[in-house]
Amino acid sequence: MVNIEVANASVDFPIFDAKTRSLKKAVLGKVGGKIGTEARVPIIEALHDISLSLKEGDRVALVGHNGAGKSTLLRLLSGIYEPTKGTARINGKIAPVFDLAVGMDPEISGLENIMIRGLFLGMTRKEMEDRVEDISQFTELGDYLHLPLRTYSTGMRVRLALGVVTSIDPEILLLDEGIGAVDAAFMAKARDRLVDLVRRSGMLVFASHSDDLLFELCDTAIWMDEGRVKMHGSLREVLTAYKGRDPFEHMSTETLERLGQTG
Repeated sequence: MVNIEVANASVDFPIFDAKTRSLKKAVLGKVGGKIGTEARVPIIEALHDISLSLKEGDRVALVGHNGAGKSTLLRLLSGIYEPTKGTARINGKIAPVFDLAVGMDPEISGLENIMIRGLFLGMTRKEMEDRVEDISQFTELGDYLHLPLRTYSTGMRVRLALGVVTSIDPEILLLDEGIGAVDAAFMAKARDRLVDLVRRSGMLVFASHSDDLLFELCDTAIWMDEGRVKMHGSLREVLTAYKGRDPFEHMSTETLERLGQTG
């Protein structure tokens, strides 16, 4: 049974050799949460008293400003971070996709990187061998797949990474939006594969600033603020509260039609 149960979980980071308040503020801005000042060693309270119950079929968006704790929460749900207080129990095969470049080696070929990246995401060698041809066709990289990754442009690297990521079959898919420089036509094709990936996954938790992509992939949302869950409910209700307006008001007619929100 695929599920995630988080009860009163907090994640704290001690700052060793922090000598100035400006240093603490700089680190806080990157991680989120609040700084505890009572301890001899300054502590960043990156997540505070988080309680969640997620089950198979859930499609959850994470929203909030930069530094609110979204990425830290994803890492807690993936098991990368353990709670310093409370508990986090995860049942299911996790595919954490936080950085498209993670698990890729610039000194080996694109084809070899397909295999390595797939293994990093929890697939077997046989499963990746069966997917190589599909990934190769999707990336449109041709003979470049036989060249070292360091010869690739940024857009080519993103194509390769997206090809691998969208080929996996996860039970729990944790996405931290990191889609970068690719042309519009390729992005449309990647979007279709991303939607299909989410359909194949048992559970999705997706941190993104793109309203239309969130509406395409998610139905509920969690609003993170200063390392806490400020609101958890339907996607439209949470985004309206977070942004102070109905998100549909500023979407194009084409986007609304794709989301089935016209008429």
